[in-house]
Amino acid sequence: MTVSTPLSLDRTIIMSDNHSKETRSYNMSKIKSTENKLETLVRRYLFSRGLRYRKNDKRYPGLPDIVFPKYRVVVFINGCFWHMHDGCRHSVLPKSNTEYWIPKLQRNHERYKNNVKLLEEAAWRVITVWECELEKDISEQRLNRLYGEITGESGG
Repeated sequence: MTVSTPLSLDRTIIMSDNHSKETRSYNMSKIKSTENKLETLVRRYLFSRGLRYRKNDKRYPGLPDIVFPKYRVVVFINGCFWHMHDGCRHSVLPKSNTEYWIPKLQRNHERYKNNVKLLEEAAWRVITVWECELEKDISEQRLNRLYGEITGESGG
């Protein structure tokens, strides 16, 4: 079945699934939408730098991971796979069950873009931190830059 897509899938690698259906189901059931390692890493860093925030505040479109009312900034910490990070090696479409995955990931991507638009229209600055930016060798740089983006100061 061919699935039409408004997003360019040319840049996305399609890989076969190396796990059985049961193993994949178990793995997927362990993925949490909040309180994951990346969110915890970012929040701990920002708290250690003296910033105070609200987390997963339901009053805002898209349920931002971190909200800084003082700075009118919201931060989304996005997984590269789930949000189709353009050009990222982690943004890999599953080879099996593409009739399910392509529309699902496209809906995630469109919903995220719409939420960003709504927040910006409400005069909020939206910062996105991608999973790949928090890899061990570059995470400190990204976290310093994030601090500067939030406060308007140099992150170093």
